[in-house]
Amino acid sequence: MLTHIVFFKLVDPATAPLVRDAILALRPQIAELRHLEAGVDVMRTDRSWDLALLAHFDDRAGLDAYSVHPAHVAFVEWLRAYRQAVCAVDYESP
Repeated sequence: MLTHIVFFKLVDPATAPLVRDAILALRPQIAELRHLEAGVDVMRTDRSWDLALLAHFDDRAGLDAYSVHPAHVAFVEWLRAYRQAVCAVDYESP
């Protein structure tokens, strides 16, 4: 299994619930997603990011298919108006 984690810094942290809902709307559209969750940060510390995404895929091919899926590509384009910075980590998990 491959785990995909993404952290988002938003231009306006108040938009985090809107972005979270847009992330979760991807689940029924992309068959390669085995698990998808997203959450808004509740700690609001100096080291916090505004929002996180956690996804699982069967393998690298699943993540690659997700990356170019039209729904994901449209989300990434839509997100440009809301994001300040994004970082990701992808790793193999049991």
